[in-house]
Amino acid sequence: MAEAAFILLAIIAFLVFLVVVASVKVVQQVEQGVVFRLGRVQPQFRAAGLTLIFPVIDRMTKVNMQTVAMGVPAQEGITQDNVSVRVDAVVYFRVIDPVKAIVNVQNYNWAISQVAQTSLRSVIGQADMQQLLSDRETINIELQRIMDAATEAPWGIKIQRVEIKDVSLPEGMKRSMARQAEAERERRARIITADGEFQASKRLAAAAEVMAQDPASLQLRLLQTVVEVAAEKNSTLVMPFPVELLRFFDRAAGGDQTSREGNPRTNLAERLAKGEEELARADEPSTIASADEVPPVPGLEPGPGIAEHEERPNGARRDESDG
Repeated sequence: MAEAAFILLAIIAFLVFLVVVASVKVVQQVEQGVVFRLGRVQPQFRAAGLTLIFPVIDRMTKVNMQTVAMGVPAQEGITQDNVSVRVDAVVYFRVIDPVKAIVNVQNYNWAISQVAQTSLRSVIGQADMQQLLSDRETINIELQRIMDAATEAPWGIKIQRVEIKDVSLPEGMKRSMARQAEAERERRARIITADGEFQASKRLAAAAEVMAQDPASLQLRLLQTVVEVAAEKNSTLVMPFPVELLRFFDRAAGGDQTSREGNPRTNLAERLAKGEEELARADEPSTIASADEVPPVPGLEPGPGIAEHEERPNGARRDESDG
C-alpha cells in the first residue's frame, strides 16, 4: 500500500514538473511574445525575459522586432521613354505591431517581397531612363511611399528605406550612350578649339596693328622667328627654311621697295642667306697658304661701286649700313 502511494506521488510530481516546464517561456531581447488563449489573441505583449503561460490553453508566438534587410529580385520593365531595363533593389523594414503582423497577414516576409516587386515594376513604368540613372533618390522615396501605404496600416510593418541597387541596360543602349557621350565630347572640343582660334585671331590682329605703326618691329619679329627655328637643332631646316621664310615675309612686307632717296633697299633675306653661306664656308678646314690670301670679312669692307659715305639730299651724311 505504501509502495503504491509512493509511485502515485512520483507520477504526480513528474506531471507537475512537466506542466511547470511547459508553462515557462523565454523571450529574447529582440522579440515580443503574442499569446493566443483558446485561439483568441491577448492584448498584452510578453516582454523579454522569463514569462509564464497556461499549458494546453495558451500558445505563444514570438515576433522579431529587428530591422530586416530583404533583397528584391531583379525586375524587368519598360520605362516611360520605351527603354527596356532590369532593376533590382533592397528593402529595409521592421515590425511595429506584432499582433497585426501575425493576425492580418500570413508570412509577412513573403508578402513584403511581393509588394516590393510589384511596386518596383510600377515605378519603372512611370520613370524615364535618365531618371533611373541619375535621380535614384526620388525613385527610392516614391517606392517607400507606395510600399509603406500598403503595409504599415493593415500589417503593422514599417518600411524604413528602399534602395535601388543596380540598373542594367541592354548592350545596344550602352553602345548608343557611349557614342552619344563621345559625340558630345567631340563637340565641346571643337567649340573650345574654335573659340581659342577666334581669340588668337583677335590678338594677332591687334599685334599687326601695332607692328604696322613701326616697320622695324616686323623685321625684329622675323629675326626672332629665325632664332626660334634655328634652336630646333635640325640640320635640314637650319639653312634653307629660315631663309625661304624670311624671303616670303620680306616680300609680303614690301622688302623690295625702294627708299625715299630712290636707291634700292637691300633684301634682308638675301643678306642673311649670304652671311650663313659664308659662315658655313668658314667652318671648313682652312687651306690658306699665306696672309695675302685671307678674304675680306663680310660687312667690314665696303662694297664695289658704293662709297663709304654719301651726301643726303638735306646735306647730312649717311653710312653704308643704312641701306
